Amino acid sequence: MLLIPAIDLKDGKCVRLRQGRMEDSTVFSDDPVAMAARWVEAGARRLHLVDLNGAFEGRPMNRDVVHAIAAAFPDLPIQVGGGIRDEDTVQAYLDAGVQYVIIGTKAVNHPGFVGDLCAEFPGHVIVGLDAKEGKVAMDGWSKLSKHDVIDLARHFEQDGVSAIIYTDIGRDGMMSGVNVEATVKLAQAVSIPIIASGGITNLDDIRALCAVADEGITGAITGRAIYEGTLDFAAGQRLADELCGEK
Repeated sequence: MLLIPAIDLKDGKCVRLRQGRMEDSTVFSDDPVAMAARWVEAGARRLHLVDLNGAFEGRPMNRDVVHAIAAAFPDLPIQVGGGIRDEDTVQAYLDAGVQYVIIGTKAVNHPGFVGDLCAEFPGHVIVGLDAKEGKVAMDGWSKLSKHDVIDLARHFEQDGVSAIIYTDIGRDGMMSGVNVEATVKLAQAVSIPIIASGGITNLDDIRALCAVADEGITGAITGRAIYEGTLDFAAGQRLADELCGEK
């Protein structure tokens, strides 16, 4: 199972939010490329980048930083989300060396968009489903939809997405532990890989996810925990390799 460091970008800096609130952010670095290097040196085999400004503006706002990270680590798979609303943006990211684009709000508002992307860019599309109590959130988590997360996941599975990132927004950035039960329920409902996100705090969360990895949970995104030191990234990835096997 991959442990995937999150680099959240706001105004060109590496930050973390609490429960998706832009006004509740902590700056961890003025140099996101150096931060990416830190995680790569610690053993990261994939990076998770989020353009927070882009998620709220509906268009890429930290594109130059994303391109710089991709250029610095050309052999490292990078997944990027935030403000991706059209095919030109996807093409530009892939041309820059990004491996996967993550579609969030537009996947919920315009499900047909995902199918079109999967047809044009097969193998490069991931859908991010951010949910609270089983319902999907949109627009930087500012709105809860009426869509059931499992129903949407099944729909996107048929479209051909490479994976689904599932975030429990009630736990993201709160250091309260991962919602294993909800993540497993989603993984059991589809056959595509599920990447867990939200609430991962320490090695116990890695152990809990590895215990159910066979259900289809192939990765876990971690942010605040590795920045604040409650989870040592290198130790976490070693533990995941030991318990789940290196993939």
